[in-house]
Amino acid sequence: MMIAYRLITEDDTSEFCHRVTEALAKGWALQGDPQYAFDASRGVMRCAQAVTKTTNTTYSRELKLGQL
Repeated sequence: MMIAYRLITEDDTSEFCHRVTEALAKGWALQGDPQYAFDASRGVMRCAQAVTKTTNTTYSRELKLGQL
């Protein structure tokens, strides 16, 4: 048994919400509050949300976390 961790990041658009919602629909759980920061080089707000999922998968660096 392992707990997988992902940090979903995206510009502050509906795409960020869709990515987080997709993770939740696939059994991932929110961890903490979403975070926001201004990317001065691009002039946009960026969002981040940590998510975790308990799985029977064995850890490997080649593991594609988004596919769990």
